[in-house]
Amino acid sequence: MNQTPELAALMPERDAEGYLVEPGDWNEEVAKVLADGEDIQLNDDHWDIIRFMRDYYEEHQVAADARFVIKHLEARMGKDARKRLFELFPYGHVKQTCKIAGMRRPRAWSTG
Repeated sequence: MNQTPELAALMPERDAEGYLVEPGDWNEEVAKVLADGEDIQLNDDHWDIIRFMRDYYEEHQVAADARFVIKHLEARMGKDARKRLFELFPYGHVKQTCKIAGMRRPRAWSTG
């Protein structure tokens, strides 16, 4: 993690596992810092998934599990969507995506 103390001080409050306490405090700069903490360099595919997750949460008030994200990705990536999702977020799609997307930690989830 390449986070400076000054940048850390500007971050919204997080829980013990690094998830935002208040998802409304999220913005793309916060996402970049959270991604850095997960050793992820965000690219267009990451942003597509992060925005999908935030939109899904806004509509359903629950984090989308992997099957919904894969279905979303299939429109762009075809049958390689599942593989690509786990390449983009190698240490757990929901864990990393929810954290970077500024959501609270889900109590339980499916890995797809």
